[in-house]
Amino acid sequence: MDEAITKWLEAIANEELNPEDVERSLRYAKDLEQGLAKIRTFAQGVAIFGSARLPKESKWCKLAYKLGYNLAHNGHPVVTGGGPSIMECANQGCYEAGGRSIGLNIQLAHEQHINPYVTDDMEFHYFFARKVMLTMSSKVYVFFPGGFGTLDEFSEILLLMQEGKMPKMPMFLIGKSFWKPLDRWFESKMQKGLKTINSNDRKIYKITDDVDEVVKAANRIGHRSIYDNLYNNHRPYKQI
Repeated sequence: MDEAITKWLEAIANEELNPEDVERSLRYAKDLEQGLAKIRTFAQGVAIFGSARLPKESKWCKLAYKLGYNLAHNGHPVVTGGGPSIMECANQGCYEAGGRSIGLNIQLAHEQHINPYVTDDMEFHYFFARKVMLTMSSKVYVFFPGGFGTLDEFSEILLLMQEGKMPKMPMFLIGKSFWKPLDRWFESKMQKGLKTINSNDRKIYKITDDVDEVVKAANRIGHRSIYDNLYNNHRPYKQI
């Protein structure tokens, strides 16, 4: 048994942990356990992130639909947060092309129900568990314009790749007009200003308006077995 788990069980037995903390940790574990079981039922796909608030008539939602459709047409599962707007349109495109359309949902004030275009769904209680599953279930990552949630998901996956905590996989930011100002800020303030990042860090992601680039990247990786997750053999430089 893992040493950390042994110490945790000993702490429970010795009543060193607050009962509320024990209950809380078990809820965390349940979210993760159920999530891992779910994502092992389909091959790694393409994760699509983006706003839950844009109208379906927006150009970004139309592009998300096109991307979802083309990915499914090429045999790639589409994975989203399961909500409305960008997520719904990506799921709809995939669904209408006959693909595997996955929604990993979470209860929010403005995002309460999973959209109707998913073939597989799961609801999470915790953001961090949902993000782990959105990451592990995918071989390519796509970020459409969005709000704080989209930026949080982008920055966390970017950090994990930068620090070698996960394999470097294709990451696309869709929408030059939306993402280029952020990239320029990274360059001027972080890379050239404080030197807190380097030029290679900004090469982890690619900014584009062409969703066909995403499909080509997924095709280059290929169609993996559900038993062949890219994380299976990845060994980060330091286990956490």
